[in-house]
Parts: sequence; structure tokens; C-alpha cells
Amino acid sequence: MKKALLAASLLTIGVAAHAQSSVTLYGRLDAGLEAMWGVPTGTGANGQATDSSHRFRAESGDWGTSLWGLKGAEDLGAGYKAVFQLEGSFNTMTGQGPGNNGLFNRWATVGVASDQYGTLLLGRELYIANGVWDFDPFGQSNWSSASLVRGRNWPQSSNNISYQSPKIAGFDFYGQYALSNATNWNGNGTTPQGREGGAQITYTSSLFQVRGIYDEIRNPGNGMLGGAYNALNGGTANPDNSNGNGVYAYSREYSAMVNVFLGQFKIQGAYQAIRSSGMTGQLPGQPTTLDHEWGGVTWQATPAAALIAAVYHVNGNNGAGNATIYTVGGSYNLSKRTLLDIQVATVQNSKTANYGLNANNFGDATATDNPLVGHSQSGVYAGIQHSF
Repeated sequence: MKKALLAASLLTIGVAAHAQSSVTLYGRLDAGLEAMWGVPTGTGANGQATDSSHRFRAESGDWGTSLWGLKGAEDLGAGYKAVFQLEGSFNTMTGQGPGNNGLFNRWATVGVASDQYGTLLLGRELYIANGVWDFDPFGQSNWSSASLVRGRNWPQSSNNISYQSPKIAGFDFYGQYALSNATNWNGNGTTPQGREGGAQITYTSSLFQVRGIYDEIRNPGNGMLGGAYNALNGGTANPDNSNGNGVYAYSREYSAMVNVFLGQFKIQGAYQAIRSSGMTGQLPGQPTTLDHEWGGVTWQATPAAALIAAVYHVNGNNGAGNATIYTVGGSYNLSKRTLLDIQVATVQNSKTANYGLNANNFGDATATDNPLVGHSQSGVYAGIQHSF
């Protein structure tokens, strides 16, 4: 009888422990068809593009990155939980991946969470600049807030220590600090990432939400907020900042953003000042500062259907010129997990600028898929997205 009671007790403890822990598999698949006009073609004697054409292709991730991941929590008692998250991206159209830089290129974190004291994490995360997502009308789709800053708003970051506070009187704080892991604190060319970090504060009410972010990304080669350009294609890529060099990858960023909630309508706006220092070797048209702003409105016409319109603008110094993206689109939810999406956009460049709809590297159109200098680029995308 005692053995039976002991077995029953152990079984009960096992069930209780299982109930206090959880592991969730999740993901998202995004795929569609894209048509684009103003795509560079042909090369002249200097190897630069000389003409433009159109392109029709199958695409993955225009509306949102295709990804999969695991996350879990274990109850430690006294209001504390051990938490982890593993997440990698992949291309739905080719099956390539997951991850450009490893199996879990987006998230690989472990830490401790408390409803009272907040969450402390260690590992690889989306960089704090991704905090613009909540204030971008198109949610950082391929043609939105990252395009005109050539990917500066959506990198990942390794070697992180991060803290997310609980919400107190409508305010919450998030901080992130990433070590270079080099013998020089800021980076000296011996590691693929320089020192990175930032802080974010948000106030949320039923009528509006405001957020401020300060962040900086150091050049891993010299630890500076900038760096030497490669004159042909805007600089060599590194594993954590593949969208160009200079101010677009290594810089300070100051962001102020707002959401306003008006029934079926959400109005969003933002301003970003992006600044570098210590840059050398830049040619005319290669900026050291950027001023970036956007605004837009989302109309939730029905519980399933949303219509979106937005404008994004950037202005760079050193002859970089300015560019504006005008875009409209929307989504229709077939279910809680599946939606159809569409986006139509055009980018208009000043006579010295060549920003594209995609977050291409800085440089000549032939090497980067940017439009010809002073030319526009337009596109339409329609697809389907499923989350699980």
C-alpha cells in the first residue's frame, strides 16, 4: 500500500511540474508575387547601370519575415520564471535557411522573468532599433521604415544583456547592451560585431502611445560610429549588419514616435535623427547624417479587413539628396492565423539620390538593385501569410 501511495505521489509531482513548464513551437510563412519597375539593367564602360527595366518574381517575406521558433518558461516559484526563446528566419520560396547567420539568427536567449520586477535576458536578439515596428504603419514590411535607411532599423545583435521592465502607470522601459567581445571595448577588428546598445521608454494609454529610443551601433573594425567606405559598393558587409556600411550600419539613432487610436483608425508618425562620426573615405553622395520621418493611417474597416496608407521620407547630407516612398496597401484575415496582403509603392528620388523600395546597400545600381540616380522605382506585391 505504501509503495502505491509513493508512486501516486511521484506521479502527482511529475504532473504538477509539467503543468508549471511550457514549450511552444511557433512560426510564420510569408509568400507572394512581386512586380517592380525601375530595376537597373545594362552596364556601361565603367561597369555602372545604364538603363532600367521591369521585373516579375516570386518573393518570400515582403509583408513579414518567414520564421520559426521555440519558446518556453519554467515556474521557479515566488513569482519568477526561467524563460528561453530560439528563432530563425528562412525563405519560403526556396526553403533556404533558417537563418542567414546560423540556425537561430534572430533570437537565442535565456533568462529570468518576473511580473513584479521585469525580464532579464542573455543572448542574441533583434536589435533595439526594431522597436519602431509598433509605430510603422506597414509593420516594417520590405517597403517601409527600413528601406530609406538601408536596413538600419532591423538588424539583429549578439552578446546581449537586455532588460524589460513591467508597466508602471502606463510607462515601461527596455534596455539592451551588447558586448563586442574584443580586447578593445568598442571593437578592434577581431570580432564580427562592435559594441552596441540602447534604451527605450514607452507610455501607453487608451488614446495614444509614445516611444523614444536612443541606440548606437559601433563599427567592429575600429569601434567608431561610422567607418571607411568601399568606393564601389558602399562597404563590406559583416554578419550582423549586411545592409551596407557607414551611417546606414554604424551610427547613433534618436527616434521619437507616436500612435493615436481613434476608433477604427490608427494614426502613426515618427522622426529619426541618424548620426555618425569618424567616417573616412566617403565619396560625394555618401552621407554621414540622415533625417528620417514617416506618417500613416490604418483604417480597420471590418474586424477582418484593414486599409493602410503611409509616406516615408529621408534626407542625407554630403550630396546624398532625399527620397520619398508613397505607399498604400492592406490585409484581409481569412482566419485568426491566415491573411491575404497587398502593397503598392513608389519611391521618388531627388537628382542625386538612388534609394530603392528595398533596403539595398549604398552604391551603384548595378551592384545593389537601387534605381538609377535621380530615377524612381515602383512596385506591387500580393501574397499570403500563415502563422502557427
